[in-house]
Amino acid sequence: MPVSRVTELWLADERDDARIDAVINAAKKQNITVNKVEREKLDEMMPDARHQGGIARCKPLDNLNEADLFKLIDELDEPPFLLILDCVQDPHNLGACMRTAEAAGAHAVIAPKDRASAITATALKVSSGAAERLPFIQVTNLARVLRELQENGVWLVGTSGECENTLFDVELKGPLAIVLGAEGKGIRRLTREICDQVVYIPMKGGAESLNVSVAAGVCLFEASRQRNL
Repeated sequence: MPVSRVTELWLADERDDARIDAVINAAKKQNITVNKVEREKLDEMMPDARHQGGIARCKPLDNLNEADLFKLIDELDEPPFLLILDCVQDPHNLGACMRTAEAAGAHAVIAPKDRASAITATALKVSSGAAERLPFIQVTNLARVLRELQENGVWLVGTSGECENTLFDVELKGPLAIVLGAEGKGIRRLTREICDQVVYIPMKGGAESLNVSVAAGVCLFEASRQRNL
């Protein structure tokens, strides 16, 4: 977690080990107040959560929008690599996609503000820290942003089970955005029409589709493989 967001820590006084000492020392170096309290106090502070012996007070994450997206792209010293989630509503899936996107080297995750999950406490936890580090950009009009990305030279590759080309048949180098759709529905019609190319992930067995976070992993790491050749 970036120390700039942490303002205060509460730690269970029953913990006394090297891992906790490292946390305390790191906090003190950043002038973060550390409180050692009884576990019961932590239970009172967070009665509906598994705090695991520690609670942090943090500043809220920045709310990023399309202006921040294009500023980020302008400041990159390499071709942009983006993940676009078209109305993914499950915060577990969003968190998993954030974790995968960061691991694959994506520069940002983009989603619409409406009919889509925001970065909730659940998404933060599932992301295992990735949502703290990887920009998550919510946009008012996804179709407009997709077209602006195209105008900036970003190639949009959508995913669907109803198309001719597989993910492994297309080039995924250069400025790129992978576009994935909502759970069970896929990308919306307008989103698909805007995409420069639509691909499918070839599968064996009886499954008709993959969970969106799994599909994100397959697509992002294939793109990462190609981009690092």
